[in-house]
Amino acid sequence: MNLNLKGTDERSYDAIVVGSGISGGFAAMELCKKGYKVLVLERGRMIKHMEYPTANLDPWELPNQNKVTAEEIAQHYFKQNRLHWWVNEDNKAYINKDDEYPYDEVNRFDWIRGHHVGGRSIMWGRHCYRWSDIDFEANAKEGVAIDWPIRYKDIQPWYDYVETFVGVAGQKEGLKQVPDGNFLPAFELNCAEQHLRESVMKKYPARVVTPGRVANLSSYDPEIHKGTRGQCQTRARCVRGCPYGAYFSSLSATLPVAAATGNLTIRADSIVSEIVFDKKTRKASSVRVIDRETGDELEFFAKVIFCNASTVGTTAILLNSRSDEFPDGLGNSSGELGHNMMDHHYGMGASGMLPGFEDTYYKGRKPVGFYIPRFRNIDKETKRNDYLRGFGYQGNASRIKNMPSDMIGAALKDHIFKPGPYFISMTCFGEILPHHDNKMFLNFDKKDQYGMPIITFDATLRENEIALRKDGVQCAEEMLEAAGCKGITSYNDATAIGACIHEMGTARMGHSPKTSVLNKWNQMHEVENVFVTDGACMTSSGTQNPSITYMALTARAVDYCDKQIKAGAL
Repeated sequence: MNLNLKGTDERSYDAIVVGSGISGGFAAMELCKKGYKVLVLERGRMIKHMEYPTANLDPWELPNQNKVTAEEIAQHYFKQNRLHWWVNEDNKAYINKDDEYPYDEVNRFDWIRGHHVGGRSIMWGRHCYRWSDIDFEANAKEGVAIDWPIRYKDIQPWYDYVETFVGVAGQKEGLKQVPDGNFLPAFELNCAEQHLRESVMKKYPARVVTPGRVANLSSYDPEIHKGTRGQCQTRARCVRGCPYGAYFSSLSATLPVAAATGNLTIRADSIVSEIVFDKKTRKASSVRVIDRETGDELEFFAKVIFCNASTVGTTAILLNSRSDEFPDGLGNSSGELGHNMMDHHYGMGASGMLPGFEDTYYKGRKPVGFYIPRFRNIDKETKRNDYLRGFGYQGNASRIKNMPSDMIGAALKDHIFKPGPYFISMTCFGEILPHHDNKMFLNFDKKDQYGMPIITFDATLRENEIALRKDGVQCAEEMLEAAGCKGITSYNDATAIGACIHEMGTARMGHSPKTSVLNKWNQMHEVENVFVTDGACMTSSGTQNPSITYMALTARAVDYCDKQIKAGAL
């Protein structure tokens, strides 16, 4: 990795990748492996693998029992901490301060993000579930928004390719709604989770409780899992950054592999302001950057540009890339850029105490519990009349101990060493439909500290989402009851779009430049040397966590781009 700031020739590359997170790191690695000189532009600070300041701290070494003070929340994290769990002492180094990175809302939008090399690949939940044709065909079959330009067969080999490198631990179940993948050994269900699986399967055969499919290396093969990686130590400190490289991140996996080729340049503290369009060639010619530390404006040139700055970041850059040809943003003749904002439902679920199993415990703190894939609206037998699409669950069972506030000394020590009962909790993640009126846009009359227009969000849950949420909570209660749980409680707090941190859809793929921004190769319809392979490209949101799909689409797009260049077509 090096820094390149000299003349025009030395500011020219074969490819520029904007963003260094999940998809940006993958784009950089694939391009570098194919022999292209690649510049990665990251608006945040430089972080390198192993530079995780809280990764090895014990709970008692963290200030305030890992809680950020109310004063600090009020000053710096007043939007990011609306969920009341996200910002803590052990992870706040990776979270933007709201007073330094403002945004506006017509309707509340929870924009959870961090600016640094590696992006949210340091902080992600690591769940990896393939999409199926149930997802890719849904829009067309139901007359919602526009049709996806791809189907499962188009992306299936790229799922295979990406999963092999990433390392996804999981268990094959033969379910059509979440196709099986190339799995490492699963992090097995504990006894309470296995009891839930068996109880639910007996009463609700279509509902499958399976070990979560997660990008943590349950086994490690250095010939496959390249980079600076190792086996998961089951410490459950993933949110802090993993010094073992046991979970997949740009810092431990894709960027080191890219750097090893000798083709990678990373420039941190580089705020991309716009992509420059050359009307003579009808291609993008360069990327303009504001140096975050000096304020200098710089320009970097490339034959192809991959936009991977996250859904919101990429879309903001494209909207700000205005020209006579594209007055409303680069490649935006369709008018869809910034629209169709989606996320997954959040803020709903249930929990309960499971009697028994008091003579059992578990070793380690595995990085994942269970997953319950979608079971609604997947065929005629499961069709609902009150809403479209479906939901899944992520959860876990663990022995929870309530600590009496009035107990001290020997009595407290004795109490601590007696494990409490098992509690099972599950969170419901549901699909949000693409609506044109759910959008983000730029306020060009209001600027941030870097002179960039302020991003404004206007997106909300609608009738279909409200009906889906009600059923999602009820089904969670049913499954806990089937397992024999006591004291079941549920919640349905209609959180804002963005809260699930799966925002997507604002530069969607499609068949036609009249209704979409990208074609089936994640290539701009109207600017053929610009590709978008982060969450902005999505045409619907599905139920599954999306990151493995972003990576598969990225690898596929780079392969297509490479073939087009070699054929002289790009």
